[in-house]
Amino acid sequence: MNGQIREKYLPVGTVVLLQNGTKRVMINGFCTMDANNPNRIFDYSGVLFPEGSLSSDQTLLFDHNQIVRVDHMGLDDDEEKSFKVKLKEIVAASANGAQGAAPATATPATATPTAPAQPMQQTPVAPQNPFQGQ
Repeated sequence: MNGQIREKYLPVGTVVLLQNGTKRVMINGFCTMDANNPNRIFDYSGVLFPEGSLSSDQTLLFDHNQIVRVDHMGLDDDEEKSFKVKLKEIVAASANGAQGAAPATATPATATPTAPAQPMQQTPVAPQNPFQGQ
């Protein structure tokens, strides 16, 4: 499935592993703004897999170039394909109209490959499994 990494904006439901990650993430959204830096927009938002969303402060933000492996593709039907075309048009129009805006830069490989959404202060890449030992 690694050949599918090159296509930007993978479908919702896609399960990926991020650089330096030990826990997989399921994509649940696109073009999410970092609450701590409104000029920074990430390609994806996601939740830990298989746990999903355990609380509203556990959203992970990451960019396409941080994905190192695709373990499962989300639903890729006509509706998703149509959405992806519109999404790419909006992103391109936004990039062309954002003259003078600070460019979004990729998170360095040495940093944690996820950025927290508000109100989290830190996002662990490998959190403890709350169901472990049950």
